[in-house]
Amino acid sequence: MANFNVYSINSETKKIHKLIYDNEKSYLFDLTEGVQYPTEGLVRKSETNPSNYNYIAFPLSKDTPVKKSKNFRVLKISFGLKCNYSCEYCSQRFVPETEEDKNFDIDSFLNKIYSTFDFGETGKGKKIEYWGGEPLIYWNKIVPIAENLREKYPELTMSIITNGSLMTKDKADWIDKMNISIGMSHDGPGQSVRGPDPFDVPKIKENILYLYNLLRPKQMMSFNSMLNNRNTSRAKIQEYFIDLTGDNDVQIGEGGFIDAYDMSGYGMSLEREHFKNYSLNAFKEIRQGLCVNFMMVREKIVSFLKTIHNGKSSKTISQKCGMDKEYNIAVDLNGDVLTCQNVSSVATAPNGESHKIGNIDDFDNIKLTTATHWSHREKCATCPVLQLCQGSCMFLEGPLWEASCNNAYYDNIPYLCSVIEHLTGCIPIYIDGELPEERKDIFGLFDGEKFDETKFNIDEFFVNLEKS
Repeated sequence: MANFNVYSINSETKKIHKLIYDNEKSYLFDLTEGVQYPTEGLVRKSETNPSNYNYIAFPLSKDTPVKKSKNFRVLKISFGLKCNYSCEYCSQRFVPETEEDKNFDIDSFLNKIYSTFDFGETGKGKKIEYWGGEPLIYWNKIVPIAENLREKYPELTMSIITNGSLMTKDKADWIDKMNISIGMSHDGPGQSVRGPDPFDVPKIKENILYLYNLLRPKQMMSFNSMLNNRNTSRAKIQEYFIDLTGDNDVQIGEGGFIDAYDMSGYGMSLEREHFKNYSLNAFKEIRQGLCVNFMMVREKIVSFLKTIHNGKSSKTISQKCGMDKEYNIAVDLNGDVLTCQNVSSVATAPNGESHKIGNIDDFDNIKLTTATHWSHREKCATCPVLQLCQGSCMFLEGPLWEASCNNAYYDNIPYLCSVIEHLTGCIPIYIDGELPEERKDIFGLFDGEKFDETKFNIDEFFVNLEKS
């Protein structure tokens, strides 16, 4: 793990402060003022924290595989990878698909699920996620499975991620009746970069907005947007969905910069000359409150504030997706257990291991070996945004991993800056420590040179921060 010297500008006095940040212990200290954060009144309580911040994350690898628990929290049911769209950076686009079982029996599948997993008495605290491809292609299977689950476990949480293109009013009414939350994948003004736009079809747009108005009072629908190098503004995405729905409080899910799952995603990743400008603009949008509808923005900031307040150890960090946890499980209709919902049982991970990690019929032999935990990555342990990034995708390697790592780093630095300013009144501009030289100059204020407070105009920096 690592300590960092974080040179920051106090937003009131316009003076340079030197902060110390420890990414393992979540320790933040203003060396200039001699003040440790959180200050008096914010008690560090890691020893008694109800969220179990002292839980040590299991450093899974090929040699130390993770097993899965029948006492699940999230069960992701993958119906298959068929989709009526082919989006540019989709993680599933080139994943080989298993053949559809034409003799698939829903009752047999449900009995297998019920006999394997612990749902509790009512399903309270348990979540089922229905995944494709495009899940609505599998409507004739989703309906009986969801209805059976809802009847048997009335307090179960259920959700569907969809591109929305197959939505009808009948489907919308059923989703509302079943109390299923919806995440609709759409990149707002950047949708044309991603792929087809369902809102170009008036009837589909009408049906989606009909569904939104049904679920809006229950806060059970979000529009899920990802950023890429041609769609970099959360503020513009937020404005798009407010205009679309007429709802100033419309929820926007996802919200991070894409991972490079293939060469198309690689081509839509941040390029070196845009790293610093992207981080500066993202920080400005957060600072000016222009992307508050993004659930990720709120959750990242609140989570990292709690991390500092509670002295959360980096040893407790699971992967970003959470699929390295024993209680998060993805299964297909054959009962095969998968690395995650975006792969298939016949796909192979970059490390040569199968994405099929077992079958629920032989539960004790399920082992996750396809992934690389962040603790086994060379740069992760000495990265200042480790607590925010959580190691990015756990099965990417090589150039795709490097591109994804850069995307994640420059996407998470604005959150680090936002939380430090909130706590200390100081905006980080330069991080000195055990990290690549190009990452030290946060906003490109020193043209790649070493930190020198005489090298830039502080007043001009703050004027720029206020510009939209």
